[in-house]
Amino acid sequence: MPLDWKSYQPGKFYDELISSPGYPRKVCRGLAAYLASLSDEELQQRQESVKHAIKTMGISFTVYSEAGNIDREWPFDIIPRIIPSKEWATTSKGLEQRLHALNCFIHDVYNEGKIFKDKVVPRELIDDSGNYRKQCEGMKPRHKVWAHICGTDLVRDDKGRFMVLEDNLRVPSGVSYMLENRTVTKRVFPEIFENSIIRPIGEYPDYLFDMLSSLSPAGRDKPEIALLTPGIFNSAYFEHSFLAQQMGVELVQGSDLIVEDDIVYMKTINGLARLDVIYRRIDDEFLDPRVFNPDSVLGVAGLMNAWLKGNVGLANAPGAGVADDKVIYTYVPQIIKYYLGEDAILPNVPSFLCVDKKQCQHVLENLDKLVVKPANESGGYGMLMGPKASKKEREEFAAKIRANPRNYMAQPLISLSTAPILNNGKVEPRHVDLRPFILQGKKTYVTPGGLTRVAMVKGSYIVNSSQGGGSKDTWILEEDN
Repeated sequence: MPLDWKSYQPGKFYDELISSPGYPRKVCRGLAAYLASLSDEELQQRQESVKHAIKTMGISFTVYSEAGNIDREWPFDIIPRIIPSKEWATTSKGLEQRLHALNCFIHDVYNEGKIFKDKVVPRELIDDSGNYRKQCEGMKPRHKVWAHICGTDLVRDDKGRFMVLEDNLRVPSGVSYMLENRTVTKRVFPEIFENSIIRPIGEYPDYLFDMLSSLSPAGRDKPEIALLTPGIFNSAYFEHSFLAQQMGVELVQGSDLIVEDDIVYMKTINGLARLDVIYRRIDDEFLDPRVFNPDSVLGVAGLMNAWLKGNVGLANAPGAGVADDKVIYTYVPQIIKYYLGEDAILPNVPSFLCVDKKQCQHVLENLDKLVVKPANESGGYGMLMGPKASKKEREEFAAKIRANPRNYMAQPLISLSTAPILNNGKVEPRHVDLRPFILQGKKTYVTPGGLTRVAMVKGSYIVNSSQGGGSKDTWILEEDN
């Protein structure tokens, strides 16, 4: 029996594919009709071919557990998510605006601090930030850019409006899965790509390479670039090796590098080769044992000094995480206005700061209605999903907030939009978010779309792959006039 869109019921949520039961949105009509034209057997065959492709291509991620690290095949749903190109044009401008302002902010934080003198952002929030790096004070990286690669998480509200849930400015991951999702979808649905104008995303590695090249120290025309990975046990190692291979750069670990006279060299069979730019995929505290964690074996002794002296480019720059703080996130609309003189194109999700006594009281009195997040965690860890938590869990979390209010902020539970997944031959709604990737060096590039993450469990809002979420291909589709 073919897929029946009339039986697909997302309820009160904004749905990415249908406007009302049985009626796909204009931009999605071609896809909906195509899927409905396939028999049960054909759909089953497509699903099986997806599983085979993912296994053959080795697309995996690592889950950390008490039993040890487990490699899992990438969870993928075959029904693409579609966003109209006109809508994306505005969203893309909003993302570019946001990253530009955030880089102005980071540069100001480590240099003149004008935004503090003008009392737009309280200085004490930076002094208390777990991601502030005193060692970066006075540094002026190339193009005055600190966060070169950003993954901004977007959600839609119940009216279908994109809102920013959070910015990821330290070592954002997921772009390889965005690219591989497209490769797999093309294998499964080649016919649709022949008849639709879908914005390509495959040039991302080229844009990434060009951006990294633009960070090369002055006078180095053909820069030597490497991607620095913590190693095979890292959850994002698949992505590290994938991006290095796609860009044609070396994949290295800390033990492969050495710093002499503030110059970074890579050890090769032909001797030492100078490195000009490092795309680092390890956290600040492990970068340089002389400066940060002295026990780190992941980084390179002397790397920070080489960067501070302008002898190597680092992406993302150490200290960029100061704007990754979820408390600083609440100030981004003011930051955009302050540095760019513009109103934010993309709104934030309404938020409450626990460091403010009045707002903190509101949070404590409404824990059953709010999502509470720690300032510097990622991957959905350390947060309280208030409406789904037990009374005991809320009481325990309230004690954490009272003990360290600076470390927490809260947001209402946004009615995340839904998109259909194929489950046992039927289409069912699941909640989704979107992580586009923005590159900034000499120029700026925004991916057309991004990584759509989907909660594979019915009713769940948890989209993180580390906690059972999956993903979809995301199409920015040119509309018929």
